[in-house]
Amino acid sequence: MAPMDPARDEPDGPTPAGPRDLLDASSDAAAVLTAQGVVLGWTRAAEALLGHPAAEVVGTSAARLLAVPRDPARVAGVVRRCRAGMGWNGLVPLRHRDGRSVDADLRVSASFQVGESECFLLSARERRQQWMIGQSVLDGFLTRSPVGMAVMDLELRYVWLNDTLESFGGVPREQRLGRRLSELLPGLQAATLEGLMRKVLQSGVPVTDYEYLGWSWADPHRQRAYSTSFFPLVDAGETVTGVCYMVQDVTERWTARRLLTLVNEAGTCVGTTLDVIRTAQELADFAVPRFADFVVVDLLEPVLSTEGHGAWLTDAGPAPAQPVLRRAGMSSVREGCPEAVVRIGEKAGFLPPTHDLSLLIDGEPILLPVVDPSAKEWVTEQPERAQRIREFGLHSLISVPMRARNTALGITTFMRSLNPVPFQPDDVLLAREVVARAALCVDNARRYTREHTAAVTLQRSLLPQALSGGTALEVASAYLPADPTDGVGGDWFDVIPLSGARVGLVIGDVVGHGITAAAAMGRLRTAVQTLADMELPPDELLAHLDDLVLRLSAEKTDGGGPAQGSMTAFLGATCLYAVYDPVTGRCTMARAGHPPPVVVAPDGRVSFPEPPAGPPLGLGAMAFEATEIELAENSLIGLYTDGLIEGSDGDIERGMSRLAGALTRSETDLPTLCTSAVQQLVPGSQPDDIALLLARTHTLGADHVASWDVPVDPAAVADLRARATRQVEAWGLEDLALTTELVVSELVTNAIRYAEPPIRLRLIRDTDLTCEVADSSSTAPRLRHARSTDEGGRGLFLVAQLTDRWGARYTPEGKIIWAEQERP
Repeated sequence: MAPMDPARDEPDGPTPAGPRDLLDASSDAAAVLTAQGVVLGWTRAAEALLGHPAAEVVGTSAARLLAVPRDPARVAGVVRRCRAGMGWNGLVPLRHRDGRSVDADLRVSASFQVGESECFLLSARERRQQWMIGQSVLDGFLTRSPVGMAVMDLELRYVWLNDTLESFGGVPREQRLGRRLSELLPGLQAATLEGLMRKVLQSGVPVTDYEYLGWSWADPHRQRAYSTSFFPLVDAGETVTGVCYMVQDVTERWTARRLLTLVNEAGTCVGTTLDVIRTAQELADFAVPRFADFVVVDLLEPVLSTEGHGAWLTDAGPAPAQPVLRRAGMSSVREGCPEAVVRIGEKAGFLPPTHDLSLLIDGEPILLPVVDPSAKEWVTEQPERAQRIREFGLHSLISVPMRARNTALGITTFMRSLNPVPFQPDDVLLAREVVARAALCVDNARRYTREHTAAVTLQRSLLPQALSGGTALEVASAYLPADPTDGVGGDWFDVIPLSGARVGLVIGDVVGHGITAAAAMGRLRTAVQTLADMELPPDELLAHLDDLVLRLSAEKTDGGGPAQGSMTAFLGATCLYAVYDPVTGRCTMARAGHPPPVVVAPDGRVSFPEPPAGPPLGLGAMAFEATEIELAENSLIGLYTDGLIEGSDGDIERGMSRLAGALTRSETDLPTLCTSAVQQLVPGSQPDDIALLLARTHTLGADHVASWDVPVDPAAVADLRARATRQVEAWGLEDLALTTELVVSELVTNAIRYAEPPIRLRLIRDTDLTCEVADSSSTAPRLRHARSTDEGGRGLFLVAQLTDRWGARYTPEGKIIWAEQERP
């Protein structure tokens, strides 16, 4: 066995215990030696420790690896100990291959047999010198540490503190020693901190990273954030002798976290609606009192306009000479905002002194930590505001221009009065971020307002500006656009005068919202008017309208794709068309997927006549059917869209019942009844457009209508001319007698000559004088322009020249040729 260090423990003495006694096979150098000191095994860790490769060591004596003289007696003592099964360890200098000495902790295991040989396992690791800290260094470390530290006794009195902790509170060390925290700094959450220290003393469990807000006597108006940890002090007998606490100033971290928190809160509190004024007020309300004591939001006048045009573009050149700012929002810790010079909606020309309106376009936020109202700029330029600043103690100010998407929108000003802490540069970062987010919301609201206003304007311009049912109907209408968040829809209605004192009533609904739906509604309304002028019955009109929608839906763009918006605009359209005849008191109607009309009889009974529903417009390949009902004098018929009856619960039947109740009220004024019914059924905003068209019926009595059967005999024409002339004169329309005589003569003569019996002549006195000739033929009349050599062919041409309108309409029995003259 190789000799060991004689300066180490005696072989018969106790083996030192410690955490390094155990062999770490992953890192310790190891070798196997025989009882004669010959190396049998050599690990890579041993090669790394001493530099000798295994090929040079295995099979040779280990004595050359020692850096001390041999000591056979010492070696013999170690061998006896290891053979006794106890092992040995000590500090032994070893020789590195490069000649230097390596101090190693060496351990020798108990002896064991390898075959017939007695062997020993040796493990070693380099002993590195431990750094010994001097008392002066330790004192300097504790005293000058950037972390505040203090030691409190069992009564929580100061017994020691370092310089850093002394500077945190601003209370000298001499005044702290022997006194408690609650006696020195009562406003520093002293009760809470002392409670945590007592808990540590009782439980022995440390408390780490407890954060709280405080202040210093040196800067009582500047709030600071601290992180504190507490742990018990224990002597050699495991007795708790006191508590140590460590304090670190984390104001910057707390400020950054507060900035992020406030910005996130602003994202949820500001911009909840697409309304410019509401968004500005939300910004002011959010900042008070979280950040400021008085906040005003002033926006450029074009931003507040309904059109939303005219806001400055920051890259569009110099600003206009005299832009106007208006107060859009303000808030204060004082009720009623007495600090304000102007109110909401009024012109507000406030800008920080020495700054002009270019601040709105390219200026940076303005920070005035101290506002001096006696300064010349305030007294000269804004004397009234200077007086309010003095009166309410407004002492610090931040003004931030509001810009979004290269557009100047206005300016937001934050001021403090009750809060004594002046604004700091960190506050400017918060104000800038919050205002930037609010500016995006204001710009979104501005753009949406502009687009929504354009859509509503388009839709209202496409709806009838004035409705007239003549003497046949008294009409009234009500229209409500959808809630701005849902966009304008495609509801529409119309009242169309027809021949023979008849009136057409139509209502429709285009599924969808926005300008596309409004434009589609306008096209449908125009198409219905054109088809109605062709005197088509309701079912045929809807069939033609369905064909039109199919063609419009199939339109192609130049690129070959469907026209944008056409499919959405038309495939979801519904329509109801009704024609009321005051002479017969009957109403013919047909519908395309639309809710049925409501009828209120003169005695108050309510019914919902249901013509076959028919498919919505644009599906094609399905027929429409018409239904005829009789309406008594002073009956009320109502046409409406589904938005009026759906309600919040979506129950259509309940909505129709509510509509019936609203229309049975005692108002005699039809417009009032129409308005009150809509307000009762839809008291608030709604996601869909609402349209209601009411008509009260009137009939034409026998004194307004005269009719005669026409014999199929040309000689009867003269008698019919005379009868018509006498009737017109009896109605007091002598000025129309001659024209009526010519019209009757031409129309009756043509019917006798070309049509089939029975033939009937009818005169109707309404707002116009109408002459009608009905026959059983379906042959349409044709207006001819006769040549100078022709003996005939000028009859209908003369009728067209002498009357205001003329035309033909088909009936189940044949056709009717009519001509109208305007009454004097």
